[in-house]
Amino acid sequence: MKILVLNCGSSSLKYQLIDMLNEEVLCIGLVERIGIEGSILKQEKDGVEGKLVVEQPMKNHQDAIKLVLEGLIDATYGGVKEMSEIEAVGHRVVHGGEKFAGSVKITDEVKAALVDCIELAPLHNPANIMGIEACEEILPGVPMVGVFDTAFHQTMPKSSYLYGLPHELYTKYGVRRYGFHGTSHKYVSQRAAAMLGKDIKDLKIITCHLGNGASVAAIDGGKCVDTSMGFTPLEGLIMGTRCGDIDAAILPFLMEKEGLDAKGLSDMMNKKSGIYGMTGISSDFRDIEGAAKEGNELAQVALVAYDNRVKKYIGAYAAEMGGVDAIVFTAGVGENGIATREKILSNMEFLGVKLDKEANNVRGKERVISTEDSTVKALLIPTNEELVIARDTLALVK
Repeated sequence: MKILVLNCGSSSLKYQLIDMLNEEVLCIGLVERIGIEGSILKQEKDGVEGKLVVEQPMKNHQDAIKLVLEGLIDATYGGVKEMSEIEAVGHRVVHGGEKFAGSVKITDEVKAALVDCIELAPLHNPANIMGIEACEEILPGVPMVGVFDTAFHQTMPKSSYLYGLPHELYTKYGVRRYGFHGTSHKYVSQRAAAMLGKDIKDLKIITCHLGNGASVAAIDGGKCVDTSMGFTPLEGLIMGTRCGDIDAAILPFLMEKEGLDAKGLSDMMNKKSGIYGMTGISSDFRDIEGAAKEGNELAQVALVAYDNRVKKYIGAYAAEMGGVDAIVFTAGVGENGIATREKILSNMEFLGVKLDKEANNVRGKERVISTEDSTVKALLIPTNEELVIARDTLALVK
């Protein structure tokens, strides 16, 4: 079965066409600037030099998906000869609230539930819904599946997901920790168990999804028991432009001092904070590392703060689970940040983890990066959220 995996953002669309007979990626692409001047599609096929590039106006996601489908049947860079070969579509959906503890076939009832979750993910869910509706119109009758970022974290106990707020705010508005990056945490934890040759039910794993957006998850016996992101993807680690954990009393203080309304405050915390806000340089960790090497004190402090926040969550989750067997690094910074991984794992021998610096000197490849005598294993595992989506889609459609 050939499955199209779509990840729709507000103005972008990532996609892969995967043949599930052998889980081969037939082609992969990215559409950028949907609804904005300069719309562009880029698609690649493994083993074929160059890439398909289409520059033409795309006023909405329907226009974008039409071009994607045309690209999929391209004679040189496509993955199928006819659209009828696409037998199912798997959609990444950011927020499923408490309604979905797993992936589901998309129905009218499911779409209505996604609309109800828009207030919980106003930047993401509308784009996800647009992608679903566009596919339904262009590929009528093709089964569609929704795979939720939040679903993997639905196994958290109440003691982990409830906040120290009046309980009626949870019952009335659903104010609780939901967690995100679920497909990534699920994939890398399962791969870690396979790499270690052990049953995931027997393992306590801490997964660190470190990118521009970042989160840590505590996974006990294959189930998430806690995670750093919360009601929104703002809580937890210091990120590229997001502040992560701060004293909540800072918010009314800044609203009064800076004359900010709720939107202004949200923009500041989500788009102007993190390492970008701390340094005034960039949200790209490579730029911050470069500035730190040149002696920029704010860049040096921001990197130490970032590493320490990750280290703090690892320690907390090891304590919460009563131990840890493996620590996994993934996503852009986690997969490529050699120095970042080293600093996070430094001075953690007391926990049982010893870094093998030679093994750690790698980017983007599956590898055990701890020493052989390390009782807690550290692993680098590139994430593959698209494959998780495709597998869930296949299971539901079959």
